[in-house]
Formats: sequence, C-alpha cells, structure tokens
Amino acid sequence: MTTALAPSLTAADRCDRCGAQAYVRARLANGGELLFCAHHGREHLPKLREHAAEIHDESDRLGETPTMAPFEER
Repeated sequence: MTTALAPSLTAADRCDRCGAQAYVRARLANGGELLFCAHHGREHLPKLREHAAEIHDESDRLGETPTMAPFEER
C-alpha cells in the first residue's frame, strides 16, 4: 500500500459502502477514487490491489490515543 504524497483523510471523508469515517482511499487507474472505512477496506483489499493505481491506508490511526488539550480553570 502506498502512503507517500497522499493527503490525509479527515472525519469528513466517508466510506462509499456504509457511510462510516473513511480510513482507506483507493485511486483507480481511470482517475476515479473510492473511500472505505477500515472494515470495508480490509474486505475489498484483494480487488482493490488488482484495480487501484494507489491505495492510501490510514487504518492504523484507529489504535492511536487521542490527545486532549490541558484543562484550564477559570
């Protein structure tokens, strides 16, 4: 899978299959683009590898602990 030079996916990017947050972007040779959640990205990965020119997978972000801003007392 390719991760270099691909812009990051945001919370606004949604899975084309179920509407969940997208973590996988597949750019097709014909110029099209498909977005998948981690679940559907894994499910469709074998076919994507056959047809995609580039696959950008950020599903490893699911294991990250989110950072929080420090608490400020008023």
